[in-house]
Amino acid sequence: MIPATLYGHLLGDAYRRLPQRVAMLHARDGRRRYVGEVEVRRGASPLSRLCAWATRLPPAGAGPIHVDIDADRHGERWIRHVAGHAMPSRLRAHAGRLRERLGLVTFDFDLHVDAGQLRWSVAAVHVFGLPLPRGWFEGVEAIESERDGRYRFDVRATLPFAGLLVHYTGWLDVD
Repeated sequence: MIPATLYGHLLGDAYRRLPQRVAMLHARDGRRRYVGEVEVRRGASPLSRLCAWATRLPPAGAGPIHVDIDADRHGERWIRHVAGHAMPSRLRAHAGRLRERLGLVTFDFDLHVDAGQLRWSVAAVHVFGLPLPRGWFEGVEAIESERDGRYRFDVRATLPFAGLLVHYTGWLDVD
C-alpha cells in the first residue's frame, strides 16, 4: 500500500520498492523524533563557508543526531539537531517534485528509487526567488538506504568555485 503522505504522493508505485526503514520513515504523519549518529565534513574555503551559512548546514564533527519531523497533508518540517546546531527545512510537493526550503535557498529535487536506495537529484535551485544555473548543483545529492536494519543517509554538496560545502553520513533508528 502506498501511504497518503508527501513521499507516497511523489513516488507513486516506486514507493513499494523502498527499503523497509526508508518506507517507514516516509509513511508517517504527525510529529516524531528519530535519533542516531552522524559524521559531518565541511569545506574550508570562504565561499564554501558562506554557502553553508546561507543554508544552515551543520558543523563538522561526529556524534549524536536527532531529527524532528512534523508531517501533515501539506508537507513536512524537518529539524536536524547536530552538536547543538539546528538545521530546519520545509519540504512539500511542487510540480511533481520535492521542494525543500533550506535557509535562504529553495531546492527542487527529482526522486528516484534505484537499487534499494532513494536518490534525490537537483532539478532547480532558487535564492530569494531567483533561479540559479542547475549545472552549478550537479555535485549535490542525497541518498537514503537501509543497512543492518537501520535507516542510512548520505548527503553531499559540492559547488564549482566553492568546492565541498558539506558531506554528512549516518544512521537513524526508525521503528
